[in-house]
Amino acid sequence: MAAQPDPETIADAVIGSLEQDKAEDLIVLDLEGKSTIADQMIIASGRSARHVTALADHVSRRIKELGGKRARVEGLPTADWVLIDTGDLIIHLFRPEVREFYNLERIWGGEPADTAFQIN
Repeated sequence: MAAQPDPETIADAVIGSLEQDKAEDLIVLDLEGKSTIADQMIIASGRSARHVTALADHVSRRIKELGGKRARVEGLPTADWVLIDTGDLIIHLFRPEVREFYNLERIWGGEPADTAFQIN
């Protein structure tokens, strides 16, 4: 049986996939020591429900290709907010107005400025 890829490899692959698919406002939050639910959280926006669906599909496929843990995906039917949970990494994909409403960056990254960094 192949070894599970480390969480950093999965996170890098997810970020690469999101960048390639032109996700908007990509942010990575470091949750290590702050929460037991995951080590990192990635938040990004798609321009429409169709774009969010495509982002989620490509991210899920990339995780599977790497041999990562089976990712749980929620929210695909409406694609306003899609959650992908790998255990060590949680990915939130939003339509912009839904992301603005929930404002997860403020909730999870509201501590020091160095806990979150914007990719693009």
